[in-house]
Amino acid sequence: MRVSDALATELIATAHELADVARVATLSYFRSRDLAADSKETARFDPVTAADRLSEERMRAVLARRRPDDAILGEEFGQKPGTTGLTWVLDPIDGTRGYLSGTPTWGVLISVRDAVGPLYGLIDQPYIGERFEGGLGQSVVTGPQGTLPLGVRRPRPLAEAILFTTFPEVGTEAEGAAFRRVAAGARLVRYGTDCYAYALIAAGQIDLVIEAGLQAYDVQAPIAVIEAAGGLVTDWQGRPVLEGGQVLAAANRTVHAEAMALLNR
Repeated sequence: MRVSDALATELIATAHELADVARVATLSYFRSRDLAADSKETARFDPVTAADRLSEERMRAVLARRRPDDAILGEEFGQKPGTTGLTWVLDPIDGTRGYLSGTPTWGVLISVRDAVGPLYGLIDQPYIGERFEGGLGQSVVTGPQGTLPLGVRRPRPLAEAILFTTFPEVGTEAEGAAFRRVAAGARLVRYGTDCYAYALIAAGQIDLVIEAGLQAYDVQAPIAVIEAAGGLVTDWQGRPVLEGGQVLAAANRTVHAEAMALLNR
């Protein structure tokens, strides 16, 4: 979709307002000792809290006022059809397990996409106070150190790379084995941080994130932010990964290719 300057300005302003209201909603519950959580699944603990629901409700209220004809895909309240060709993809708390545990690196993911893919995205870290944005001519992080340009790390081999994933257990047994092949060749492997790991690729701090079993709302904003910073996000075979699944995010094509070869060995 061709986006005019006026529309780009409106979409960016709307995304920031969404992030602002989500910050207030999520922080109002954070580190509350009596915060309850339901599980979306029976086989494993996949939590959802009142904070997740309130965050998405408030973002949807902003969209109802500012962009009522756009579609919405949200983690908690599903799809709303639209007529403009634009869809807002919302993850009201990415990293609810971390949120429940009181760790600070959970985030809010916001993106707007057309039929091809995400045009613009935000990875917002309410407690840390950092906001990473990418697309529509933007590629910056705003936080305690001010506003700084994003940019991925220069190419270096896997043997010198830093690799992240959220959980030690990556997907199925076969997917976990594939991840461990890459991890064995990396200089440093770290776990946790959820969406913050993708932000760290865009900020030039790490080289790779490898995950499996993701949803569309988990990846749309990271794709926009990382690509705007010069990196790439694909599935494990190098194909588009707009709907989630197996995700390989990389600072550059060199380390991406090395990781992908090991994932598919």
